[in-house]
Amino acid sequence: MSSKKGAALNPFGAVRSSLADSGVTWYYDWDASPQGIAAPAGVQFVPMIWGAKLANDETLAAVKGRGDTLLGFNEPDFESQSNLSPSAALDLWPKLQATGMRLGSPAPAFGAADDGSWFDQFMQGAKSRGYRVDFIALHWYGGDFDTSNAVEQLKRYLQRTWDRWHKPIWLTEYALINFSNGAEVASPEEQVAFVKASTAMMDGLSFVERYSWFKFSPPKEGGQAGTTLYNEDGSKTPMGDAYRAAG
Repeated sequence: MSSKKGAALNPFGAVRSSLADSGVTWYYDWDASPQGIAAPAGVQFVPMIWGAKLANDETLAAVKGRGDTLLGFNEPDFESQSNLSPSAALDLWPKLQATGMRLGSPAPAFGAADDGSWFDQFMQGAKSRGYRVDFIALHWYGGDFDTSNAVEQLKRYLQRTWDRWHKPIWLTEYALINFSNGAEVASPEEQVAFVKASTAMMDGLSFVERYSWFKFSPPKEGGQAGTTLYNEDGSKTPMGDAYRAAG
């Protein structure tokens, strides 16, 4: 199985058995703690400092006992997510850096390869201040549900980001969801085809270290259900079957 394949999840009833079944080697839960999840052998928990409230001394001291890698802020370029200006994120960054852990960048919603984007401002600021960013965390959602088109669009974004920053990439959220008119989700058949093709593509890119589909677990009430890999009872969706076989 691919050592790159991971899980982006919220805790749910059968999460431990689902993690063991899935063949993933790592997971994260948008939190600094594993929220009571006892990961099966061979599955690494990766903590995240989701936003400014978690960038405190107590939390940052605790994460050092939870592995050697730390994920940075979640979609700080979105008001509905961690909502940080580039300068605010930069001011907090030395606290994350001081853990001594391998440190992933803030994960922007988009624009990681674009001049003048939130991410460009953060990375240029980090360079000018002499801050450390060890790898880049990305999100990508595709609105074109044609498999070959979607895979090519994702590959192009990954390649452009690598070409610009020359740092390893973790794709920590991705799926086929069109947000231009609400949240239109690809059919299960389209998603299965995309899971198979996209994972094969990323397994072949040396600069992509890890990836995780959005999302592994069933949705919270009112959440997005159409991309789920595992149901509450641990049964797999068609996408879950494809993801389990990936790698």
